[in-house]
Amino acid sequence: MKAVQVVGYDSPLEMTDVPAPEVTGPYDVLVRIGGAGVCRTDLHILEGQWKEKSGVTLPYTIGHENAGWVHAVGSAVTNVAEGDKVIVHPLITCGLCRACRFGDDVHCEQSRFPGIDTAGGYAEYLKTSARSVVKIDDSLVPADVAALADAGLTAYHAAAKAARRLRPGDKCVVIGAGGLGHIGIQVLKAITAAELIVVDRNPDAVKLAVSIGADHGVTGDGSQVSQVLDLTGGHGAETVIDFVGEGGATRDGIAMLRRAGDYHVVGYGENIDVPTIDIISTEINLIGNLVGSYNDLCELMVLAAQGRVKLHTARYRLEEFQTALDDLDAGRIRGRAILVP
Repeated sequence: MKAVQVVGYDSPLEMTDVPAPEVTGPYDVLVRIGGAGVCRTDLHILEGQWKEKSGVTLPYTIGHENAGWVHAVGSAVTNVAEGDKVIVHPLITCGLCRACRFGDDVHCEQSRFPGIDTAGGYAEYLKTSARSVVKIDDSLVPADVAALADAGLTAYHAAAKAARRLRPGDKCVVIGAGGLGHIGIQVLKAITAAELIVVDRNPDAVKLAVSIGADHGVTGDGSQVSQVLDLTGGHGAETVIDFVGEGGATRDGIAMLRRAGDYHVVGYGENIDVPTIDIISTEINLIGNLVGSYNDLCELMVLAAQGRVKLHTARYRLEEFQTALDDLDAGRIRGRAILVP
């Protein structure tokens, strides 16, 4: 089969022919890829940022946002069958460790991460497990929802966590209306009654945010903190969800926060520098967010099937992988890029 592989760090990806995966275990599921999301993490992988953490042996197939159709299943698989349309949770988990038993499978002690530490979905077929596949509604197209498997799932996880404390009338600031942020905005509108203030440096991204439900759009021109404070009566927001995490966003995010507020970190790239006395005296909470759980993905697919969460996508043929990566790196993509074999 055709697959796009990492052959070296700081080197371009290469398309090559590799053996198609086969069912070897009772809970294996082979998925024929209908869409694979192109993620900024893929750029970080090529830069070598994940080299030590993943410990993967090169070459290997990249791609961790995947959806398609079940091609084959192991003898013990009962939740899906050949031909089913599915989205793939980014982790392959054991189901037996303490974290999995708690339903916190994102922290599985034995997890594997296709596209990061084992073969991923920039290919015609992907091998995963019965624990990782979620059947999707007939109305959904794999290429349209593939990026919900990670970008969408991460955004949903942060928004759902924030929603537990947001009350009607509360203010919630979303920093960044890009690939993750535009999903988070839709999720927040679907599951909370909070007033949404979206901040982005790109005026087009701000327009997109307002068109999909943001109550206020703020362009990051240097006055974004004062604009948010004006919109919140000088108090700041009860919740800030930061989908950027670099370029000064963390400093701004803390400054936009109300006393006893929650600052959710999703994007990453810089350090958070806050005097401990300020954390104590204002009782603010700094909350990290990783990708969501299997159950989070199931809930997100319900919202997608209801039409309450929609991805803005740009499609590329699998062999156009380099163009997709270049467009992402240059900021030419609104939403998510999707590779379609």
